[in-house]
Amino acid sequence: MSIARLPRSRSLAGVIAGSALLLSACGGSGTTTPEYSIPTDADLVVKAVPTIRWDADAYTAPAGEISVFLANDDNVKHVLVVRQGDKVVGDLELVVNKRGDSDQGTITLEAGEYSVYCTIPGHGNMNSALTVS
Repeated sequence: MSIARLPRSRSLAGVIAGSALLLSACGGSGTTTPEYSIPTDADLVVKAVPTIRWDADAYTAPAGEISVFLANDDNVKHVLVVRQGDKVVGDLELVVNKRGDSDQGTITLEAGEYSVYCTIPGHGNMNSALTVS
């Protein structure tokens, strides 16, 4: 019984082509952004992103009634509140439980310096500045 052998260059080309096809069928690494619709009336958009952080170190919003939209691009639960110093301001509490979740609410703030904070234990680094003017 004899085994037919392809020239080495042809078999390598086949492996490369097959690998490329297999990788394209897998759809990538799974790090695509979840699907959600950001409301057009949102004054403040905050995203929780992997490694337990917000998507920005600082945000801005207009004074008065502010529409806040929270999206979860992370794989864990987050709870957003607005603080001034160490005190929670208003009754806004947005909760996203898993990747792809979103929540929206309103809060009335005067001009000043605040922070966007996650109340989940161990998420203390999710504390970004919020300037309201």
